[in-house]
Amino acid sequence: MIIGVGIDVAAIDRFGESLERTPRMAERLFTDGELHLASGERRGTASLAARFAAKEALAKALGAPAGLNWLDVEVHTEPSGRPVLRVTGTVAARAAELGVTSWHVSLSHDAGVASAVVIAEG
Repeated sequence: MIIGVGIDVAAIDRFGESLERTPRMAERLFTDGELHLASGERRGTASLAARFAAKEALAKALGAPAGLNWLDVEVHTEPSGRPVLRVTGTVAARAAELGVTSWHVSLSHDAGVASAVVIAEG
């Protein structure tokens, strides 16, 4: 049963400008695993914008409740390249309230726009 669906888009250039203007913003939004590739290299702006869109889409799938912590959801990349969501803390608590048992996430970026779709299933 689908409990919620969320979609979000982010303008990559505008997102990058925000990160430059507010240097600590990245640490407030992303875990170390999201900020860096497995090689240790910092992820590019388009990839980070897609991950931010996924966090926004997840919040929408949960009904956009107040008090969710951005670091309580991580967009993890499996060795195959498939993105998966890992939730803890405030996000896991809200998901449990709603009966969410699994997540589906799709990320994309092209033509200056990053997008994400999240489906919460229970």
